[in-house]
Amino acid sequence: MTSISPGMSAVAIRLAEALDELPAGDAPTSQAVVADKLATIMARLRVLAPVKGEGDGVDDITRQREKRRAEARERAAGGG
Repeated sequence: MTSISPGMSAVAIRLAEALDELPAGDAPTSQAVVADKLATIMARLRVLAPVKGEGDGVDDITRQREKRRAEARERAAGGG
């Protein structure tokens, strides 16, 4: 994502680091503010990110499932 909007990505990383660095006993308000800002910038980055058309893990799982279903239909029809 850093190549899409390097400035926003850097801010998101810094916000995540700041959230991690907040002491456990720190005011919940501080954590909520940082978490809210991080959520907002991550949503903006997701909008900017290109949509991957095919070839990701979900597509691989879908192809495997379809293959298993086709094999099961073939067996049920007496073909195997």
